[in-house]
Amino acid sequence: GSSATPYSQSAGTMSQSVQTFGRKKTAVAVAHCKTGNGSVKLNGSPLELVQPEILRFKAFEPILLIGRNRLKNLDIRIRVKGGGHVSQVYAIRQALAKAVVAFYQKFVDEQSKQQIKEALLQYDRTLLVADPRRCEPKKFGGRGARARFQKSYR
Repeated sequence: GSSATPYSQSAGTMSQSVQTFGRKKTAVAVAHCKTGNGSVKLNGSPLELVQPEILRFKAFEPILLIGRNRLKNLDIRIRVKGGGHVSQVYAIRQALAKAVVAFYQKFVDEQSKQQIKEALLQYDRTLLVADPRRCEPKKFGGRGARARFQKSYR
C-alpha cells in the first residue's frame, strides 16, 4: 500500500481528485491532483518560478521522471508552509510525486502506477518516502545536542 492518504473532496463523479502531502523537517506541502490540462501550480504561481533557482531542478525531478505525457491530463495545485527554502523544495517534490502515484492508483490502472513508482524509487527514495530526521534538542552541559563543554584539569 502507499503511505499517501488520497481522499476525494467532492463526491461528484465529474472531477477525479486526490490529496497528498510531502514533508521534510518542518515543511509541509499539500498537493491536490485532479483531471485537467497539465498545469502544475505552487501557491498559485507556476512551478517554473520556484525560488532558489539552484533548487528549481529538484522541484522538477518528479515531473521529468514521470514524463510530461503522463501529466498532460492532470492539474496539480500545491500549497507549502513551514521549514526553510530547501526543506520546502523537498516537501514540494515529494507531494508532487505522491500525488501522481495516488492519482494513478485511484483512477488509472495499477500497471502504470507501478511503472511510475518504480521509476521514482529507483531514482530517489525520498520522492515517496518521508525523511524522518528531525532536529535533536540541545541538552545542558554542552553547546549542542551531543557536543559537550571542554573539560580541563587545572
